[in-house]
Amino acid sequence: MAFQPTTPLRRVFLFLQGPSSPIFAKIAEALEEYGHRCLRINLNPGDQIFWRRRGGYNYRGRGGAAWREYAGSFMDRHGVTDLVLLGEERPYHQLAIAAAKDRGIEVSVVEMGYLRPDWLTLERDGMSSNSHFPTDPLQIADAARGLPEPDWQRRYGQTFLAEAGYDLLYNLPNVFLWFLFPHYRRHALFHPLAEYAGWVLRLAGSRKRERAATALIGNLLAADTPFFVFPLQLQTDFQLRAHSPYNDQREAISQILTSFAHHAPDDTRLVIKIHPLDNGLINWRHYVETQATGLGISERVKFLDGGDLNVLLGKASGTVTVNSTVGLHALQLGKPVKVLGAAVFDIAGLSHQSGLNEFWRAPASPDEPLRTAFFRLLAAAIQVRGNFYSSAGTNAGAAAIAERLHNRSINQPGAFVDPPPRKRPEKIAPPRP
Repeated sequence: MAFQPTTPLRRVFLFLQGPSSPIFAKIAEALEEYGHRCLRINLNPGDQIFWRRRGGYNYRGRGGAAWREYAGSFMDRHGVTDLVLLGEERPYHQLAIAAAKDRGIEVSVVEMGYLRPDWLTLERDGMSSNSHFPTDPLQIADAARGLPEPDWQRRYGQTFLAEAGYDLLYNLPNVFLWFLFPHYRRHALFHPLAEYAGWVLRLAGSRKRERAATALIGNLLAADTPFFVFPLQLQTDFQLRAHSPYNDQREAISQILTSFAHHAPDDTRLVIKIHPLDNGLINWRHYVETQATGLGISERVKFLDGGDLNVLLGKASGTVTVNSTVGLHALQLGKPVKVLGAAVFDIAGLSHQSGLNEFWRAPASPDEPLRTAFFRLLAAAIQVRGNFYSSAGTNAGAAAIAERLHNRSINQPGAFVDPPPRKRPEKIAPPRP
């Protein structure tokens, strides 16, 4: 039976922090056209700048218990029925979610799309360990029955310049007008000015690095030597910080390099690719090369800063990842993927389920019927078309998200399992000082 959304009633949506983008304000506008009421609690000047509409309230108090008490009393006072936010692992959001759960308020999380570049994610409660998306292959196949193949043609472009401009517009007021919200604490690991300085330095050498990366990829393909790909994630990414066993990405690098050194066939190579938005404040090349030299595999480990990732994935023997969405791109190409953290795509029959040591010698390819069903259900249930940083993309994304919120059709059809079926990985014990 096809999913039938419940009859919508007038509800009260509370928005917390979203991306440095106008999309949350556009979602609110669309929801109000459906007859709902939309409110926002601003935690810093950047939040204010990207709301700029009615229904905004400023919280200038402290975090912790004071914030949770305020958020809960705000929900009671305004009759909030739904909570919408980006980044459910942010400390402010965790406390607000706890207050919402105490009151039976539905939580919806918006994020960058799993199916990038021009998709957005909309899930109930959260992603990765918090995701309700099923892990049972039979349930996935049943829920996907009759769903169409997603339209993979790119619809909405966005530029790095637009993304950088929005980021500056959000973060610079937080730095220079901090006294307007004196108790606000950032969730990011690095100060914005330090990040911008790193990006400027990386931008200055981007052409040289791109030429070197393109040449390296060409040499790899020409050599016709088997290789695996390991995409680095951003050190600040909550997918790494909250949904992986690692306290730091360096732990993941060390584990993967050690396993590769001891268990991968001697004729294979490992290509480690830096994230395209890395700020350069950690010298990942130096760390990787130092570790590889110590393990005696420096000639077999290649560090890539730039280049066409899809070309690599298409020719690779497999991809190992903590939980990067690069794993999804590899699965779309029918390639083996080993996941070391919690990820929506770490499913028996889809990703490699035995240990990392075995992966290098016998990587398991995804089951084709399951792969097809998974992507059809993923796109239909928790993805919408759009982006954060273009006018057309935010218009499309906001309209689609508002429609699903209005119809209560998030995680439908058949993509909601309660409690969440994935376990949060236990952290590796940090080394003693």
